[in-house]
Amino acid sequence: MIYEHPLAYLLGLEGIALLRGFTGEQGRAFVEERIAEVRRLLDDESLAGAAVEVARVDTVEGYRIWSETYDDEDNAAFDFDEPMIAEIVEALPVGVALDAACGTGRTAAALAARGHRIVGVDSSPEMLDRARKRLPDGDFLLGDLHQLPVADGDVDLVVCTLALAHLPALGPVFAEFARVLRPGGHLVISDIHPDRVARGSVPPVRGPGGQPGRLPAHRHLVGDYLRAALPLDLQPRRCEEPRLPDAETPRPDATAPRETGPWEHWPWSLAAMIPEAARAANAGVPGTIIWHFQLASG
Repeated sequence: MIYEHPLAYLLGLEGIALLRGFTGEQGRAFVEERIAEVRRLLDDESLAGAAVEVARVDTVEGYRIWSETYDDEDNAAFDFDEPMIAEIVEALPVGVALDAACGTGRTAAALAARGHRIVGVDSSPEMLDRARKRLPDGDFLLGDLHQLPVADGDVDLVVCTLALAHLPALGPVFAEFARVLRPGGHLVISDIHPDRVARGSVPPVRGPGGQPGRLPAHRHLVGDYLRAALPLDLQPRRCEEPRLPDAETPRPDATAPRETGPWEHWPWSLAAMIPEAARAANAGVPGTIIWHFQLASG
C-alpha cells in the first residue's frame, strides 16, 4: 500500500521551493513567506486526518479500468510528446512500424497516416479492442514488452510512448526493441520525465469498489536510457525534454479555498493550495523525455 498524506506532499513542494531559494533563485521575502506557510500548514487541523491508503495496481488491471475513459481524458502528456514524435517520424523512411505498448492506438493511427504498416502490441486486451476499432487495418497483438510477439529484425521503426515509466528496469525492454529492429532501424521513445514522476505524476485509477489505486511509476534518468541503449548498438540521435513556456505555465488561483480536492485530482489539486511554492518548485521542470535512437547498420 502507498500512504498518501496531503501534508507530506505540500511540505515536499515547500521544501523544493525553499531549496531553490537557498541557491539564489528566490529572494528573502519569498523564503520567509514559505517558512511562514509551512507553519500554517502544520497547524491546519483539516490536513491532519486527510491521508489516503492507496493500492498498487498492476498495468494490466490498471489499463483495463482506464481503457473506458483513456481517450476521453485531457492528458497533458499528449500535448508534450505528439508534436515532437511527429517531427522525428516525419523525417524517417516509411516501412513497418511497431507501436509498442500501443494502448488505444493513438500513436499507431498517426504512424498509419504517414504510410507505415502498423503492428501494435499491448498487454491490455481492453486497450487493444479500442485500438482495433480506431485502426482496423493494423495488426494488433496481445503481448508484453519483455517478450514482443514479433520476429527478429521484422520492423523498421519502434515507437513506445508513455509506457516505460511503468517498468523498474530499461535494459530488458531495450534488448527486445533492438531484437525486432532491422539493421539501421529507428527507435522513438517518449515518457513522463523523471522529475515529473518525482513530483507525483503517477496515473490514478479507482478499483471496482471505488478504492484508490496507482499504476507503477519508476524514475528513469537520462543516463539509464543511455546505459540500456549503447551496449545494444542503439545510437542516440536526439534527446528532448519539452516543457511549457513560462508564459503558458498554469497559474494556480491564490484566492481559491484551501481544500485538498478529490483524491483523483491529487497531487495537482494539492499544489493549488500553495500556488507560489508550487510554481517555484515546478518552474522549468520538463513534462516528458523524448528519445530517438538508431540501430547500427551492421
